[in-house]
Order: sequence, then C-alpha cells, then structure tokens
Amino acid sequence: MISQSLPTHQRACKSCYNVVQEFTAWCGMRINVKKTYLLIIDNDKKCREQEPAPLLTINGETLQVMNLEDKCRYLDYWGTGNSDMRATKEVVRQKIIAARDLIKCHPLTPELATELFTSKGMGVFRFSAALIEWSERELNDVKQLCVQAYKNTWHLPRSTASAPFIFPKTHMQIRKAHCPWQY
Repeated sequence: MISQSLPTHQRACKSCYNVVQEFTAWCGMRINVKKTYLLIIDNDKKCREQEPAPLLTINGETLQVMNLEDKCRYLDYWGTGNSDMRATKEVVRQKIIAARDLIKCHPLTPELATELFTSKGMGVFRFSAALIEWSERELNDVKQLCVQAYKNTWHLPRSTASAPFIFPKTHMQIRKAHCPWQY
C-alpha cells in the first residue's frame, strides 16, 4: 500500500486504506499482512519527521512501515520512498545486458535475433521508460548496449564502427577527385 504525501499523512493513509479495505471486501480478496508494507512517498524529510506514518491494521495486525531509504518492489519496480529509482534502472540495465549476451553466439537469422533482443531487452526498458525519468547519460548507456546487441545479431565484431564515417563538406572536393563514381 503506497500513499502520496499530502498535508497530513494520517488522513491520506486512512483514506487510501479505506478504499483498499472496501475493494478487498468487495472482491473477497485477503491481504497477506506479512507481505504488505506502508510506504509514504515523500521527498520532504522534515515533514516526515514531524508527522510520523500512521499505524494501520489489517485483520488485527499492524502494517510494517518502511523507511524512506528502504528499497521496495512495487509493480515490478524497485524504488524508495524518496523516489530513488536507481535500483530499477540497474535491474533494467542488467536485463538488457543479459538479452545482449543471449544473442552473442546465436544460430538465428539476424532478423530473428533482433526480434529476440527487442522482446527480451527492450521490452523491459520500454515498460520502465514510461514511468521513470532517465538522464541523458543513462539513455546513452542503454543506447550503447543496444548497438552492441545489434552487432551481435549480425555477428559483427565489437570493434566495428557504430556509425559510418562522414566527411565534412569542406573536404568533399578532395573526395570527389579520388572517387570514380558520381555525387
């Protein structure tokens, strides 16, 4: 159960708790209290210190409260109460690496290997990219892994250039003089 930071955590948590309790009663679902934690998502540590998380009980058992720095898994994402999603980004990166390495010495056609990498490696990234903010440096790291995977699909050595060499326009006259084909 996750509750957003509102003016008072108590009211917000109780409101969220009531909705969850109504839903579980309506559909006949039981909540496993041993696997259920209360995590208040809040970047304002002062507010969190002044107003501690409420004690909520389900079936007579009190929910455990997680600290802001504790990592938890929610909808297949790993994060903390202060919105630190580095753990999820590392999981995504490791899955992309595993997918890249899966097609390292494959017997598939390049098209099938590309499809395999796309479903295994890029699928997990696409899912996370919609919800997690990635920095430009992190995106460049993902791009580099994808380029390496593309080279694996075509059985190219890693030393193969990732982009064709392009001459600047100022050097085009020299190039034209040495090439037999027309520009």
